[in-house]
Amino acid sequence: MQWKQRLLREDRGRTKLQGLYFARKKLYKSMASKPGILTEWPWTFLGNFKYLVLAPFVGHSIYTYFMSKDESQRDIVYIIILPLLLSRVIHNQIWISLSRYRTAKGNNRIVDKSIEFDQVDRESNWDDQIIFNGLIYYIGYLLLEQAHHLPLWRTDGIIIIALLHIGPVEFLYYWLHRALHHHFLYSRYHSHHHSSIVTEPITSVIHPFAEHISYFLLFAIPLLTATLTGTASITAFGAYITYIDFMNNMGHCNFELIPKWIFSIFSPLKYLMYTPSYHSLHHTQFRTNYSLFMPMYDYIYDTLDKSSNTLYVKSLEREAELPDVMHLTHLTTPESIYHLRLGLASLASKPQSSKWYFWLMWPVTLWSIMITWIYGHTFIVERNLFKNLKLQTWAIPKYRIQYFMKWQRETINKLIEEAIMEADQKGIKVLSLGLLNQEEQLNNSGELYIRRNPQLKVKVVDGSSLAVAVVINSIPKGTSQVVLRGRLSKVAYSIALALCQGGIQVVTLDDEEYKRLKTKLNPEAATKLVLSKSYNISKTWLVRDGLSEDEQLKAPKGTIFIPYSQFPPKKARKDCFYFSTPAMITPKYLENVDSCENWLPRRVMSAWRIAGILHALEGWKEHECGNMMFDIDKVWKASLDHGFCPLTMASVTESKN
Repeated sequence: MQWKQRLLREDRGRTKLQGLYFARKKLYKSMASKPGILTEWPWTFLGNFKYLVLAPFVGHSIYTYFMSKDESQRDIVYIIILPLLLSRVIHNQIWISLSRYRTAKGNNRIVDKSIEFDQVDRESNWDDQIIFNGLIYYIGYLLLEQAHHLPLWRTDGIIIIALLHIGPVEFLYYWLHRALHHHFLYSRYHSHHHSSIVTEPITSVIHPFAEHISYFLLFAIPLLTATLTGTASITAFGAYITYIDFMNNMGHCNFELIPKWIFSIFSPLKYLMYTPSYHSLHHTQFRTNYSLFMPMYDYIYDTLDKSSNTLYVKSLEREAELPDVMHLTHLTTPESIYHLRLGLASLASKPQSSKWYFWLMWPVTLWSIMITWIYGHTFIVERNLFKNLKLQTWAIPKYRIQYFMKWQRETINKLIEEAIMEADQKGIKVLSLGLLNQEEQLNNSGELYIRRNPQLKVKVVDGSSLAVAVVINSIPKGTSQVVLRGRLSKVAYSIALALCQGGIQVVTLDDEEYKRLKTKLNPEAATKLVLSKSYNISKTWLVRDGLSEDEQLKAPKGTIFIPYSQFPPKKARKDCFYFSTPAMITPKYLENVDSCENWLPRRVMSAWRIAGILHALEGWKEHECGNMMFDIDKVWKASLDHGFCPLTMASVTESKN
């Protein structure tokens, strides 16, 4: 009862905030309807080949350094530009991953509203500004003789850059920023940045091309002055560029991380360094907190938001979020780390697939494998909100292949059991087991943990009932016969029983599978079970992920392959149709959806994950694991009542677009 009252209070408060949020979002979008000149980046038409604009300069720098016979042409400054650009990419990505992890966890989060796919798509070109800066660095080096053969360190240059940033750069940026909020410039340029009310680190660099030109001119003041006065150094340049990236990312990360004691030790620091909550108010309140990194000009010109300190303290004191439902998944392949929400945002926002450039990233892939091996603990991947339910997804740091290694089973079971016990201690209501975390050979569909811990309050759900319901309702209407092929499981037995009881003939092509299925069926249902040696008997096949290419080739042309397993079979036919693994389209009110669940299209959720949500919504008091199965019709009706929609071939195509 207390739980329901808490949710009701939170829902009322959330409704008020949503009204303000969507009103502001509507305003920002309406003002962004007049793009000005130089809005698009010049290399947009190149798509993923945009990096080629740097190729001539990179090639020339490498050639002159390693191939030139003239020692005067071998300049470390010229060749170090590329590593500097790459370090900026890595720096930004670290902030993206950290921010997404911390906001999913919930502690110190500033703004609660969700991030959706449209924001991820809009911010997917965050690296354009690095390309632009790279071009300027290379061209500036070639044009300015003073930029050649810079020393590693010069104290006077560092002081000059610092003073010029505090003075002219911060002052000019403040007034430029205020000008950009004038309706004329805002509607043509700056509204693009403010479309992201809930910010991520890379939101900081999402601006039209023309804006980036103006920002670069500002940041070039200290660098150009130091160069022309002969006081520049490699350290000064690198440190200043890193400082800009660091402060930009920090100010947009949506979680507060600056501790109080810093301002207590040196109180004037509040005029020289902003905090994430400080700049967050600029994105939610619109006409306050204009300063770049140093709030002193907001104090001077009275544009400081009066709630800045209150929000700062409130964000620092905020504890980690307690979810109502937890979904426990795991990594699939070594490259899947990039498709996680904590990985590469643009890849995570699309269905998982292999990319040709992954082989270039093998050092990072190897490093991630080592980290997951050493870390050895579940980690939070994502948070969502479904009506009144707070949802979280946790991941086991193990890959799919490890689940089939006998010597890894004990370790994996220990990790899963620890996650269940942690969920129980935190008061989480339901925990659903995703992918192979419910493998029968591993833990008998989760029954192992219930047997070991009979006192568990958290309900453990393997989602088999909904998976069966989804598969059965994916079979085309009017079908009288299906082929059931693949290693038998709890889901397969239940599908066969339901179909046979419904009058649909189930055909198996293997003697052993036929015998095992028959033992699970009552005499009446067993009359609908058929053993056949012909592969042309039906064009509807219910299959597991281990279906071989040879067997697929034997299926009739136009066959529909409907998987009942967690993983899809490898496609071997172009003249057949391959359905998704058991999944459904989520309702629009599922919030904070900005990544795809493995290979599923956008806003499509696996049946095993949905099952946990339904369990909590319906208030079911039993575990669903081991041999336990819920009424299939009851579970299916509950999914439809709560807004989930069946996934069809047409809806899959639409979701991918």
